[in-house]
Amino acid sequence: MARHGGRAGYRAAQADTRAWAQARRPKTCRLATRPALRAAVAEKLQRDWSPQQIAGWLRSTFPDNLDMQVSHETIYLSLFVQSRGVLKKALVAHLRRARTMRRSKLATTAGQLRSHIVDAVSIAERPAHIEDRAVPGHWEGDLLCGSRNSQIATLVERRSRFVMLVKVPDKDSVNVARALARHVRRLPQSLRRTLTWDRGIEMAAHARFSLATKMQVYFCDPYSPWQRGSNENTNGLLRQYFPKRTDLSAHSQAHLDKVAAQLNGRPRQTLGWHCPAEALDAAVASTG
Repeated sequence: MARHGGRAGYRAAQADTRAWAQARRPKTCRLATRPALRAAVAEKLQRDWSPQQIAGWLRSTFPDNLDMQVSHETIYLSLFVQSRGVLKKALVAHLRRARTMRRSKLATTAGQLRSHIVDAVSIAERPAHIEDRAVPGHWEGDLLCGSRNSQIATLVERRSRFVMLVKVPDKDSVNVARALARHVRRLPQSLRRTLTWDRGIEMAAHARFSLATKMQVYFCDPYSPWQRGSNENTNGLLRQYFPKRTDLSAHSQAHLDKVAAQLNGRPRQTLGWHCPAEALDAAVASTG
């Protein structure tokens, strides 16, 4: 029995040694052996898609073709770990670096008139059916701020996460309302229902906006950016294109439209790896 047990133990040890050696043996990167897959990944990276978005899009687009699927971990491995780099190092520049930061509840707004908005309607009065995102046409908005007192207005449709960027000359409430209304009026009536905004004084002329667009404006509670979470998340993504402490007034409306189109063409996990533009078209079609 002892002799038998010794042989069994020896064979088990050999098996462990072989398994360990095989595990340590360098494996060929999946992207290195599949040119079509590598080209697809590189093309999406050049369009500023994240590895996770690319992996999800590949699974959705080629569900029955495993040769055209790759995990986001493998994409990162190819960019940062592979000794020779399957993907060009220049593509690393297209990866996001910005992170969404929330303002602390202890942060002060001394000297600001954030609460003094005449006839402001609280988000608490917003109809409950807006919360479930079932009907398109409900938007969230805020200003993305830069240096030299520059800013861009950002609007995000709650159901589809479709984004519109609006060039505003300054934070004067009348000018902001005018710029937003001019942009929103391009939308079909079915996509102009409500707008939920931060407590910023730049939206003090909300009545002018509502009169021009027939959209009711609701205001979030102070220091509660999660009440317009889709807009807050999008503003974080936009920092890839518009870093903090840069002059945002230098960007034309045409350039803002181009950036918005790129974001609206990126697949989102929350949309089942469809992109916002597709989700908005589908939402409009479903509501007639």
